[in-house]
Amino acid sequence: MSWNPALEPGCPADTGADAIETLIIPRSRDLGGFEVRRALPAPQRQMVGPFIFFDQAGPAEFLTGAGVDVRPHPHIGLGTVTYLFRGDFHHRDSIGSDQIILPGELNWMVAGRGVTHSERTSARARTGPHSLFGIQTWVALPESVEDMAPTFEHHGAKTLPVIDGDGVTLKLILGSAYGETAPAQLYSETFYADVALRAGALFPMPDNHEDRGIYVLEGSITVAGQPFEAGRMMVFRPGDRITVAAGEQGARLMILGGATLNGPRYVWWNFVASSRERIAAAKEAWKAQSSHAPAWGAGRFDLPADDHDEFIPLPDPVRVQAG
Repeated sequence: MSWNPALEPGCPADTGADAIETLIIPRSRDLGGFEVRRALPAPQRQMVGPFIFFDQAGPAEFLTGAGVDVRPHPHIGLGTVTYLFRGDFHHRDSIGSDQIILPGELNWMVAGRGVTHSERTSARARTGPHSLFGIQTWVALPESVEDMAPTFEHHGAKTLPVIDGDGVTLKLILGSAYGETAPAQLYSETFYADVALRAGALFPMPDNHEDRGIYVLEGSITVAGQPFEAGRMMVFRPGDRITVAAGEQGARLMILGGATLNGPRYVWWNFVASSRERIAAAKEAWKAQSSHAPAWGAGRFDLPADDHDEFIPLPDPVRVQAG
């Protein structure tokens, strides 16, 4: 559908200089061949709406035969959101999902009480030089569904709503915004979108969500006259009407947010929960099952049927930093 400027966003001058509640500069780390920038959780801010983890992977280039190999590992209490701009991932999980995700598509895995999955560069991509560029986020689950059975959804690029016009192209990945709703099943109020802006284009943030943030992926934007380059996340005050303007080279943004949850969340390794006791129980379950190979599938966790020859063991607690 066409972009609708009648959303009455105001103009950039209407955005107060104090509208930015938090500015986050992601931490970078090298994962052996490619760089990851982590914006959430951050010392200044654990979550934006239900989003509790936000990683930019790449851009990275790989030689023939090389790629990413994230061995099977467990999750609880969250939904993982994988969205790519370049490259691919081969997702396999312990509930039988086997899916290659390509640019512009959505992989949405809800861990609930416990799931195990792996993410690897596909065999096809490894037949020649290839690149990887994408975003992975985690969405914390409300307490009412923390113990739900795990699920997996894949949605092709053409199934995600697109709004286009006035120098703005927006693809809605999750949730609801601007009168559109993405197809994935969610459990709390959420919005998440990929936004491309031509040079000078104006873009209004949705104002019907409690928490709202922008991550500048490429290019630059100005907010209330302040410039922000790629690799910055801004979180805005609730209720303020926010319009951003793209810089001279245009911009690529990820916008995210939604309703805040009713209490804090604890993060340890790949586990998210509303209590430390839930984290402790998941740690013990993974440790017990991974220490006794015949136990796979007999307890809380299993391995993917077609990727069960290796897994990531429970890490040394001293080396794991809680969120």
